[in-house]
Amino acid sequence: MYASIVFLPILASAIAGLFGRIIGARASELVTTGCLFASAALSVVAFNDVALQGHNYIIPILPWIHSASFAVDWTVRIDTITAVMLVVVTGVSSLVHLYSIGYMNEDPHRARFFSYLSLFTFAMLMLVTANNFLQLFFGWEGVGLASYLLIGFWYTRPSANAAAMKAFIVNRVGDFGFALGIFGIWSVFGTLDFDAVFAAAPHVVGKSFLFAGHNVDILTTLCLLLFIGAMGKSAQLGLHTWLPDAMEGPTPVSALIHAATMVTAGVFLVCRCSPMFQLAPVALTFVTFIGATTAFFAASVGLFQNDIKRVIAYSTCSQLGYMFAAAGVSAYNAAMFHLFTHAFFKALLFLSAGAVIHSMHHEQDMRKMGGLARAIPFTWAMMLIGNLALTGVGIPYLGVGLAGFYSKDAIINSTFGTHSGIGTYAFTLLIVSAGMTSFYSWRQFLMTFHGRYRGLDHAHLEHSDGHAHDEPEAGHDDHGHHAPKLEEVHESPLVMLVPLGILALGAMFAGAAFFHYFIGEGAHEFWRASVFVGHGEEGELPVWVELAPLTVTIIGFLIAFYYYILHPSLPKKLADRRGMLYLFLYNKWYFDELYDVLFVKPALKLGRFLWKRGDGTVIDGLGPDGIAARVLDAARGAVRLQTGYIYHYALAMLLGVVALVTWFKIAGGAL
Repeated sequence: MYASIVFLPILASAIAGLFGRIIGARASELVTTGCLFASAALSVVAFNDVALQGHNYIIPILPWIHSASFAVDWTVRIDTITAVMLVVVTGVSSLVHLYSIGYMNEDPHRARFFSYLSLFTFAMLMLVTANNFLQLFFGWEGVGLASYLLIGFWYTRPSANAAAMKAFIVNRVGDFGFALGIFGIWSVFGTLDFDAVFAAAPHVVGKSFLFAGHNVDILTTLCLLLFIGAMGKSAQLGLHTWLPDAMEGPTPVSALIHAATMVTAGVFLVCRCSPMFQLAPVALTFVTFIGATTAFFAASVGLFQNDIKRVIAYSTCSQLGYMFAAAGVSAYNAAMFHLFTHAFFKALLFLSAGAVIHSMHHEQDMRKMGGLARAIPFTWAMMLIGNLALTGVGIPYLGVGLAGFYSKDAIINSTFGTHSGIGTYAFTLLIVSAGMTSFYSWRQFLMTFHGRYRGLDHAHLEHSDGHAHDEPEAGHDDHGHHAPKLEEVHESPLVMLVPLGILALGAMFAGAAFFHYFIGEGAHEFWRASVFVGHGEEGELPVWVELAPLTVTIIGFLIAFYYYILHPSLPKKLADRRGMLYLFLYNKWYFDELYDVLFVKPALKLGRFLWKRGDGTVIDGLGPDGIAARVLDAARGAVRLQTGYIYHYALAMLLGVVALVTWFKIAGGAL
């Protein structure tokens, strides 16, 4: 059963990819979606058996690499953290497959799209079921490849190709650190199996080894290298620039990559390796700092974005920062809880945004929306639930709220409960980020669904942030590149709305239903040895700490309501002033421009120099091109000798005879 969970998606991907043209797009959709729902159903069974009933499994698949003392086998590891990830990955992926049947209905390459989706899911499942670091790295690189294919699915669009390349390259930077970490683990422990490494980790505490010419602490260095890989995959500050650009892919891809799968791989890695990180306090401090700073950074950038998908993308980046901040203060179970609840409401938000885009004839600029609640009331309700869950609306002490309330407040409380400098830093930034999250979430909601319909007022606007519309290369051309009339806006087909309803149930009730298991009194029994579970101090928190998240959430909503409902003309006036703070945040802290100056342009100059001078002048000039040029020169010289005049040939013969006689005379004299 457990092997079937992993391999059903790759079987479906192979069928759709290899035989899609033979069986047709509809059959490809049904095969891939059916296999994913079967895998999701088996994952629920596995969650009950493993996480709730307390069973663990190590299932051998086949021998893999055996060379001298190096031995790595292909095995499937099923423990609690894996069971949680199985439910998240297969649950979201199956709903995304179902949603895509309606969303991609007009695309001529649906078989290829569904094959890529299933391939992505398989790679993610290989990652979370790995029993050793090398197998995990295989899945890690697999999701990187699949994300490249999905982001660049509409490959005829230059912007999609650029976004796919950017995602691939930025992730390779993080993966380089991850690979170094794996090499270091093998060098220190002589094995890559999780259990063996985690059991041996306490024995190297305080020891050092030579790395990059310096003696450094072993566990701190290894954990930092692993975390660099997590930073790339989970789009943390510095390696985050690929995430918003990944919106160039179809909206179902955005939901799959940004909601519950690829971007959470880094959080999973840190939590899986919690027995190592727990022994490296310096590394944990760095994790906390990066997580809290990323949460603040991404939330600040999301304040003034106009593309409905990019707002949610920056929200994802910010929420991932929350998860890493929790892991950094050793609240790994709280990080996993937020990962679990986040999957529901973020997938709901992305797919709801996709329903809005579909209804708006693939328009993504929120400045061209407004008043859509009357036209698409079901989508309005789904987006409302998603926003309430994201902003963590709930009542402290009574413990009543949506999913995000339970997990987000647990993270904020955990950072305060550390009573340390880095904990205070994280707590402060996370509280501020919660307020900004509330503002940009309700700003998006109010701009899209309430107020006056502005679709025909802004026909002159280019697409928000200079990015293309979410439409394929063919099949949607009849929609044009402008917002429709309000009477033309309609609800999406049922096949797209059903997944929204299912995700909405999770966004409402998943937090309350699983609080006891993830972070409550049953946490130790639930997680057992799969994740380090500390002893929380939430009962000792001051009242103001408990009320702070709700307070800033209300303030954020009131500010958004003031600007976008009571005084809707003010935001445009403030934007037109183009103040320094507005431009700084709108341009995403100028990270892309900075990287362009530091890395992209120098790399282009170096590449052009090596191309023109190194390859063109030196290699080709002295090599093939040079030899060919000399042969041509000799040939041209020989051609000039062929004048057609007899006296020229006679003179040449005479000179040749004189030269021969002279040579014989000199040679003979010498002898």
